[in-house]
Amino acid sequence: MLARSGLLPRRIPRCAYPRQPSNKRFFIQSLCDGFLDLAVALPFPPSVPAYSATIILVTVASRLVIFPVALWGRNGMRRMDDVVVPELERLKPIISREIMADLKRKGLATSASGAVTLQRIHQARTKEKLQVEIKRLLTEHKCHPILSMVVSPATQLPVFIVMTTVFSRLAQDPTPFDSEAFFTLTTLNHADPTWTIPIILGMVTMANVESNHWFLSSVQKDRLAQQGEKRAAVRSLLREGLNGLSLVRIIWAAYNPGSVALYWTTSAICGLIQTWVLDRLPAKNAPFVAIAGPKPSTPPLVSSTQKSLAPAAREGPAKKYKKKRSW
Repeated sequence: MLARSGLLPRRIPRCAYPRQPSNKRFFIQSLCDGFLDLAVALPFPPSVPAYSATIILVTVASRLVIFPVALWGRNGMRRMDDVVVPELERLKPIISREIMADLKRKGLATSASGAVTLQRIHQARTKEKLQVEIKRLLTEHKCHPILSMVVSPATQLPVFIVMTTVFSRLAQDPTPFDSEAFFTLTTLNHADPTWTIPIILGMVTMANVESNHWFLSSVQKDRLAQQGEKRAAVRSLLREGLNGLSLVRIIWAAYNPGSVALYWTTSAICGLIQTWVLDRLPAKNAPFVAIAGPKPSTPPLVSSTQKSLAPAAREGPAKKYKKKRSW
């Protein structure tokens, strides 16, 4: 009654308030505007498609920015494989013998049941000692296995998602992308009618998966051959899964705008080059030459008494030989 009589203010419906753009939309739209301004500002010749060339340049620049992070992760994995693992393999028999000798001195293997108990205690203490040595070696050589494996994908994934969203938004009508063609793309806001760029994307992705086995050294190949069947099965399963993902990327890129497919293909090519460069670069602070082969054996120490007796010992037979000659 009061509301109808006008004594109380009417409630304004929620749709009547002006909607404020969310921070996410404002961020993506600002990136889109910045990309268009950059494409117009760059001094490309008239024969070069400005938007396609800008997509390639922005992709290469984004990969170069996160390259130091990938290099740090690869160096950590190299120190793990080439320093920590060989040192741990060298320490295993030494630790096992020391613990077994210590247990035998305590007289635990006096009977059959004692021998079983000795073996169980020996395995537990060896495992505990090896865990301590692993932590020590990882701390000494500054290796973080999980962080080294996760840091590179964790830095690339946000950039990949943001850039894909930007190019997908720019491909929506009305857009200047509809006035530019590149390679087999009739326009940048339509899918590739020939599937050429998606197929190139799939081939480069497969090559990136297989490139991990192209640059393995002989030591690494022997180490992989010595691993158990379970690890080999897991590794082959992961490899097949990544190859299947390459086929999925071909189909996915074939139904996306040409700008998105061009970005994905350029990013995959940059990833392949990055893998090749990281495998060619020597790891920082990793003594590869020292651990590649067996260490040279040091000559036995000779005391001063033996040094003084050595010349006399050498002169004795010579004098006798001279006496025999004089006779």
